[in-house]
Amino acid sequence: MDTLNIVYLVGAVLIFASIMASTLSARLGVPLLLLFLVVGMLAGEEGILGIEFSQYAIANFVGQAALACILLDGGLRTSFKSFRVGLKPAITLATWGVLATVMILGVFVTWLLDVDWRFGLLLAAIVGSTDAAAVFSLLRNGGVKLNDRVQATLELESGANDPLAILLVTGLIALNVDPAGQTALGFLGLLLQQLSFGLGMGLFFGYFLSRLLPKIHLAEGMYAILILSAGLAVFAATNLLGGSGFLAVFIAGILIGNHKVRSTEHVMRVMDSFAWLSQAVLFVVLGLLVTPSNVLEVWPYSVAIAAFMILVARPIAVYTSVLPFKFKNKEIGFISWVGLRGAVPITLAMLPVIAGVDNAFMLFDIAFGVVVLSLVLQGTTIPFMSNLFKVRIPNNKDPKEEHEVWVSDRASITLYEFEVKSGAFAIGRHPRDISTRISPEEIRVFALVRGQQILAINEDTKLKFGDSVWYAMSGNHAGQIADVFNDTTLDRRAIDDFYGDWLLSPNVKLGDVPFFTDKMKFESLDDGLNTKNEGSSKNMWEQTVAQYVKESLKMAPVSGDTVVINEEWLLVIKDVDDNGRLRAIGLKQQEPKQQ
Repeated sequence: MDTLNIVYLVGAVLIFASIMASTLSARLGVPLLLLFLVVGMLAGEEGILGIEFSQYAIANFVGQAALACILLDGGLRTSFKSFRVGLKPAITLATWGVLATVMILGVFVTWLLDVDWRFGLLLAAIVGSTDAAAVFSLLRNGGVKLNDRVQATLELESGANDPLAILLVTGLIALNVDPAGQTALGFLGLLLQQLSFGLGMGLFFGYFLSRLLPKIHLAEGMYAILILSAGLAVFAATNLLGGSGFLAVFIAGILIGNHKVRSTEHVMRVMDSFAWLSQAVLFVVLGLLVTPSNVLEVWPYSVAIAAFMILVARPIAVYTSVLPFKFKNKEIGFISWVGLRGAVPITLAMLPVIAGVDNAFMLFDIAFGVVVLSLVLQGTTIPFMSNLFKVRIPNNKDPKEEHEVWVSDRASITLYEFEVKSGAFAIGRHPRDISTRISPEEIRVFALVRGQQILAINEDTKLKFGDSVWYAMSGNHAGQIADVFNDTTLDRRAIDDFYGDWLLSPNVKLGDVPFFTDKMKFESLDDGLNTKNEGSSKNMWEQTVAQYVKESLKMAPVSGDTVVINEEWLLVIKDVDDNGRLRAIGLKQQEPKQQ
């Protein structure tokens, strides 16, 4: 009994310490997942507590379950909107991108370690795929708002590339253990089986569960447990049938999460807790499993492999994968950099140990070092690199908080909280008269909070700096209200610098914009700049702004996309609705080029 209580105590203290360490993550600029690893290592056999833990089978069991939970939560939060701009490039990255990375990196590893090519490819396959836990955590909670095309591509890729990575590792383990018993045809058949079964099971059970959940009535706390248990059942059943359980649970989560009803929407916060707990447990266990002195012995190899992967293999794989989809070089550069490695490579590195591959422990130690380097180098530099590659967009249109209150099984009211910032337009205005562009029927004041107290609203109430106002809205007006509350002088200057000083309607003709005089038109025509859009018989000045932007981009537009008019002027997309229609476009004057 004492032993059992000690296990409970140590486990609880480690998780508690990991969560408390998260308060340092933002201050130090260190990825939270890395802190979880550090806590596990400090508790391990060469750490403070000296816990000896070398149960790879148990760690693999924990890892599989945790990754399934993380992918389920990621799927629940992935909107179909992401598919419009990121599905095709993400699928290419999750297939050809992984194969290209493994092949290029495998050649380098074989040369560096002077080992058999099968062993070199196995190590490359272990670290060859991006990690969903790391990507979801750092992109969604890192305080950086990226353009939708880049964010959707990275998230969908990280959720979809696990099946191929696991299959490659499994096949290469068999190739190392029994080279004579493996054939290329058998490998391709296994790949087709994994992907088809994973896709089919995910679609079937995702559709089934999304239709079942609205028809059952449970206590509120039970829905999250039901969804989690169903997701794990889909994961396990797909694996038993020979498919990819990770792909199935991710797709099932997407279908459930996009079918919004009372039974799914209010469980998001609970599922978020499950996902964070899974990440904490997983990384602490992985930290316990590793022996730091062994990692340090192979550290030069880890550094060399991580550097080659980040600077050579990943960029080549990304460039060849997304170039056909008209990505800009700056977007390709950022996607290449954010090839985050995390729990998946370490979990995959356990499989050769369990299978008894020669030098498997060296594989594990090198993979662990590569993951640490990836989290440190790539994870901590996401804000800097997003600015360097110019894929970061101003984050000024989000409310402070939002809560959905379901009044029936299919109808809901969304409550939004907005805080009055310094210099905001809302200061001195009545909370009910915050915008004349929104019908009073679509917005209602729910509460005004001042000094941590709810303030009664009368005719003389005026908003002050620091007030928080809760609105109930029936339309999609959160962005407009956020502009009123959030636009401080500094914020407005940053937004104007990014989108330009003038806002155009998508329906106005380009030639009707006052800045484009007849002289400017003729100068542009003489210079041969954009005289006609490819495949269009219309002169550019006769097109609407929306037509010109869409024909120039030749891809689904997202906020932050830029289109050149001439050497002096740019169009910058500011707002796109969920169906891909342009809602607002900024006109920006380019800085003159230095002679």
